[in-house]
Amino acid sequence: MLNADLITDSRALLDARDVGATATRRTALKAALGVGYAAAALPIMAQTAIKTPADGLTAGEVMIDVNGFQMPAYRAAPAGKTGLPVVLVLSEIFGVHEYIADTARRFAQAGYLAIAPELFVRQGDAQSYGEIAKLIAEVVSKVPDAQVMGDLDAAVKWAAANGGDTRKLGVTGFCWGGRHVWLYAAHNPSVKAAVAWYGRLVGQASELNPKHPVDVAAGLHGPVLGLYGGADTGIPLDTIDKMKTVLAAGNAAAKASTFVVYPDAPHAFHADYRPSFRKEPAEDGWKRATAWFKQHGVA
Repeated sequence: MLNADLITDSRALLDARDVGATATRRTALKAALGVGYAAAALPIMAQTAIKTPADGLTAGEVMIDVNGFQMPAYRAAPAGKTGLPVVLVLSEIFGVHEYIADTARRFAQAGYLAIAPELFVRQGDAQSYGEIAKLIAEVVSKVPDAQVMGDLDAAVKWAAANGGDTRKLGVTGFCWGGRHVWLYAAHNPSVKAAVAWYGRLVGQASELNPKHPVDVAAGLHGPVLGLYGGADTGIPLDTIDKMKTVLAAGNAAAKASTFVVYPDAPHAFHADYRPSFRKEPAEDGWKRATAWFKQHGVA
């Protein structure tokens, strides 16, 4: 299932005949859902710039019980080790394809138990879509924040029973997952630290998304490092400024949170399988992320 990101060009590339018809709908969906990726940026191939081996790791799919529902997840950890620090890896809207699995292996090679849950699985198969507008309308827009929080709680519980030390709990995520990093850092008192990669900070309240990061930032349980692109057209810099103001007036974890904005980086600059990838910001962000976890007691 996790190799389903081997999407053919004919599926992944937007059909030119449909671009005009879907442009308005896509723009409206982006505004409503708070996603900041480029409209035509689908995961068109599984070839990542970074290839992290599974040597010395226990890696692959596991099933996590969530109140009787079996949620698939990708797990990577040093083989035969217990008492490991735990990092939840939250995907983009495309689900747990090879880039996310590779990111989990990078954490595992650094000594973590990394878990990347399939957070869309109840609503549909995110990796089967070739058009972003349909993916958002039929899958992503139907995922309640409360469901995500519950699924992540279940992943933490699973980690505690499978070699993880959840007293050393971190969470990181990208784009859609980056937004939920902020929410989870305010949801779970066990979170020691978090790293949000270009997750949107503000948005309209709705039944499924009653609060956004800016609404919960003052009450974080663990400090968040925000890694953002100054050339990200989907996340205006003034929303980062608004978030900074809320954090500065919040509790100790909020005050300890910080942003790094890479001036020329677009959205998804860490996604090494996409044209948006920027090697220097991606590498610097990774170093900062791992150092952040160590600084705040996750490692």
